Amino acid sequence: MEHLVSGWCNDRSLPESYILPPEKRPGKLTVPLANNIPVIDLGGHDQTDLIQQIFEASQEFGFFQVINHGVPSNLMDEAMSVFKEFHALSGEDKAIETSKDPNKSCYIYTSSPNYATEKFHFWRDGLMHHCNPLEKYIQFWPEKPPRYREVVGPYTAEVRKLGFRILEFISQGLGISPDHFSSGLSENQTLLVNHYPPCPDPSLTLGVGKHRDPGGINILLQSDVYGLQVFKDEEWVGVEPIPYAFVVNIGYLLQTWASHLPCNGNLK
Repeated sequence: MEHLVSGWCNDRSLPESYILPPEKRPGKLTVPLANNIPVIDLGGHDQTDLIQQIFEASQEFGFFQVINHGVPSNLMDEAMSVFKEFHALSGEDKAIETSKDPNKSCYIYTSSPNYATEKFHFWRDGLMHHCNPLEKYIQFWPEKPPRYREVVGPYTAEVRKLGFRILEFISQGLGISPDHFSSGLSENQTLLVNHYPPCPDPSLTLGVGKHRDPGGINILLQSDVYGLQVFKDEEWVGVEPIPYAFVVNIGYLLQTWASHLPCNGNLK
């Protein structure tokens, strides 16, 4: 675990391997915050309206934020707290806690899983593990901090329920059965916890490079941290954090599946 950014970021200047080419650097310009990213209140009682809002947001933006989504706020706070506790562990402890499964269903990396072969590195450490079925994978999750499993188990279960609900709305917006995506796109639930330590020169590097998210849908807890950007209408715009909201992003797999359905709607 000698490569983990969190293990040496306070003792070194920005290494050359983390300095991006000029055209890929964030620079010192402030990215404008978008004021038109859809915020959808899932606590509404008009299901037809919710279906329409989610479908239109998926078509036009490919992402949206959801509030009143049913995941308890205290559970979200506890999950964020325990994630921070995990990333505050020593590199040795993190290596031990993520090496219990010989099949590597739980692991930690820095920059990206392709660290050894990538040309430039990104300023982050990531913890990733499978979540479903819970009884199969929880035994390989970290045991440090001590409450990790008892907090993250219920948290991922609640987020999974939210994902099913959103997929049902999207299915109905596409004019197909509500449970059309409930198996193929929800079998492999994975949790990724990113950690971005203080950077000596954030104008020269990025936490994550531009990318398309894979999978069906991605549900992101942004917390109160600014920095998330999305590409819309040929420009990058910042996503303003909303307390206890989730950012939902339509993954590439769902886009591809939807484009081949016998219906008249496609998703971004």
